Amino acid sequence: MTTAPTPSAVSRPRSGAGVRTALQKQGALITLVLVALLAFGALRYGSDFATGYNLQSVLADDSKYALVALGMTFVIMTGGIDLSVGSVAALGGVVAVQQSSHGFAVGALAGIAAGAAVGLVNAVLVTRLRLQPFIVTLATLLAVRGLALHLADVKGVSADAGSSFQGLASWSLLGLPVSALAVIVLYLIGEGVLRWTPFGRQVLAVGGNEDASRLMGLRVDFVKGAVYVLSGALAGLAGVFLAAQSGSVATGAGRGWELSAIAAVVVGGTLLTGGVGSVLATGVGVGLLQLLFNLITFENGKHVITISHYWEDVIRGGFLLVVVLLQVRVVRRRQRAVQS
Repeated sequence: MTTAPTPSAVSRPRSGAGVRTALQKQGALITLVLVALLAFGALRYGSDFATGYNLQSVLADDSKYALVALGMTFVIMTGGIDLSVGSVAALGGVVAVQQSSHGFAVGALAGIAAGAAVGLVNAVLVTRLRLQPFIVTLATLLAVRGLALHLADVKGVSADAGSSFQGLASWSLLGLPVSALAVIVLYLIGEGVLRWTPFGRQVLAVGGNEDASRLMGLRVDFVKGAVYVLSGALAGLAGVFLAAQSGSVATGAGRGWELSAIAAVVVGGTLLTGGVGSVLATGVGVGLLQLLFNLITFENGKHVITISHYWEDVIRGGFLLVVVLLQVRVVRRRQRAVQS
């Protein structure tokens, strides 16, 4: 009589300690690079770069990408992908603006709810109909973008100037914009959930080996569905901050945010195939990429060389390609070591 394989017997090499250690070193390395770039910026550009105004502007702008990247981190750690987050952010912003006359609380909750609803659709299609996440979220990327354009009447929408909604962009505490504080709190919660709760361990287990997770009795479909709802809600919140900061939502809002989020997640050391990752390292990845773009802006201001903003996409793509190639080498080396 044959017996079912134990979870340890079917676990894949890529969930081993060697892969985790290598990716943890990657996270430490990008942290050092981030610190080095900050020092370089302060030395080269002086007080203009190191002022609180520049810091506040960068943090407020980065918060939107950080929120999207946080949700993407949990999705990728389960072995999935969410290509719809940019369109969801646009939808969340449009819905928030349309409800802005009722104040910031109603507008924010409406935007988050719109994002969570799209995330729930993704979750049902992935877990119940067993469709591939890439196809599902690519479809919702297009559909949700169309819905956002329809709600915005294809010309963009503006917030109610007489409401308190735009206070979300101007409020600050301890010298930090409220959006940055929200990101800090959410990232700390996310890291705590990942490290110290059963749900966090299940996220990594599902990404490490879904079949073994089912044999262990884990709620695989619930975990996979939950991370898509989380990703949608955070993308909706990112759209809320976008709308509050600009006072409006343009028709092209959120385009390409999914690629920025994936780049930040992978640069931060999360394994693209799931099972290994870090929330805080994703935050460092977001900071590193956005700092590079901030340095480009300051360098252009010196009029020594001129770097087009289109190079931002080249940088994102280059970082993503290099890091994925490094991850592939780490995983293959680990597989050979296990097989031998």
